[in-house]
Amino acid sequence: MSGEPIRTDIVIVGAGPVGLFAVFEAGLLGLQCHLVDNLDRPGGQCAELYPDKPIYDIPAIPVCTGQELVDRLLQQIRPFEPTFHLRQMAEKLEWLEEERLWRLTTSAGTVFESPVVVIAAGAGCFVPRRLPVPEAERFEGRSLFYAVRRRADFAGRRILIAGGGDSALDWLLTLEPEAAEIALVHRRNEFRAAPDSVEKMRRLVEAGRVKLIIGQITGLEGEDGELRAVRIRTKEGEIEHPCERLLAFYGLKMELGPIAEWGLELHENRIVVDTEAFETNRPGIFAIGDICWYPGKLKLILSGFHEGALMAQKAFRYCRPDEKLVFRYTTSSTELHKRLGVA
Repeated sequence: MSGEPIRTDIVIVGAGPVGLFAVFEAGLLGLQCHLVDNLDRPGGQCAELYPDKPIYDIPAIPVCTGQELVDRLLQQIRPFEPTFHLRQMAEKLEWLEEERLWRLTTSAGTVFESPVVVIAAGAGCFVPRRLPVPEAERFEGRSLFYAVRRRADFAGRRILIAGGGDSALDWLLTLEPEAAEIALVHRRNEFRAAPDSVEKMRRLVEAGRVKLIIGQITGLEGEDGELRAVRIRTKEGEIEHPCERLLAFYGLKMELGPIAEWGLELHENRIVVDTEAFETNRPGIFAIGDICWYPGKLKLILSGFHEGALMAQKAFRYCRPDEKLVFRYTTSSTELHKRLGVA
């Protein structure tokens, strides 16, 4: 345990877009938030998996990238001065009956005590499925990647993309104009990606701008973490495909991790909540975003924003039981203007 417990109104587990917007809704009500995330920066899957990919369904924003959305949310919550505890996993949760508080302990030994815990952990702990060849670890982070963080790192390179889903084809289409050479390897000539993406890929193959290889990766060639070639088993036999960068998109393994041990009601590995306030079966613990479940749930960022707004209303009653909750509009409330720093 590192020092005294941190007392705060709300601890938010997960610093993705929904967790960040929950800070805003809580801040409007005068509630202070601390956020815990096992990644090394705020943004969740938006920042980790598709920082450069466009998002089209954020209300009033026709298009923005994942990182742009995160940056705007961080700007929006700046007046409320949230505290981030990154590279830490929320592990142990216990109820302090005498204090009427939840005590949350992280993997780094940080301890929080608060009346409200909000789980906004997306799909839980998500890790990419790694390339199943013995030597993969020697190349990971140098020339073998499971996500694109900076497109510029792939410009002018000979790239091989492995996979048959949306991520594989989306990045194939995105990186093709910038790559020196680009190829796609998949175990069969059928794809799980959006039909439009598959059609665009096949047109590029016909035009000779993309090479399609049907087969499975069996090994990697190179030295000091830098790839020289990838061995691929095809119907015709094993080939050696030259490349400098390998992107493997085999999907993610989604796990609740320690949250699964918190005594919460689950439905297919997601947390069951009510639709009045998105509270779980344990009073004072809420779940919002992709990690929660209720009939009709849609896994959309905008749905998570709505869930965060209703959560904050109920959370206020736990944090300020002796105060009356007055509903105000940001357009007309002087009190909210002061909190936002625009008065």
